[in-house]
Amino acid sequence: MSKRNKKRSMQQVFALVILLSSIVVGGSWLLSPKTAQAADVVVYKSPTCGCCKKWVSHMRENVFSVEVHEQYNVTPKKDEYGVPRRLRSCHTAKVGGYVVEGHVPADVVRQLLEEQPEIAGVAVPGMPMGSPGMEGFRKDPYDVISFTDSGKTGIYASR
Repeated sequence: MSKRNKKRSMQQVFALVILLSSIVVGGSWLLSPKTAQAADVVVYKSPTCGCCKKWVSHMRENVFSVEVHEQYNVTPKKDEYGVPRRLRSCHTAKVGGYVVEGHVPADVVRQLLEEQPEIAGVAVPGMPMGSPGMEGFRKDPYDVISFTDSGKTGIYASR
């Protein structure tokens, strides 16, 4: 084999090794399982509640990923998460370690996540007209109430 043919043969082997390495690395990347990402919002709601469904849409429209758990009785979740009885509404969610009860606006949830106050969560008690999911012909003023594990409450935001 001449020097020239030997050099060409080595170049071909080198190119083949590079090609096969690329296929192995790229193929393993393509076939590897993708890491699942947790949803930003995990919500527990009744499957028959239309306003809860609209609140989920509101959160998704505001770039939150939402995982929905539909159950007819959400009270056990409210109890588990320590939502004070006087602050309860129709749906309960967990967002970044906080409890979000009822029709809390997405911008308030975002504020909560940015500020990270030492509270258990926030709530919009009842179902005030004009809150996310309760849009209609009028908009009533309402407060977003913060609460702690010990039950202490305060006004977190007003709308």
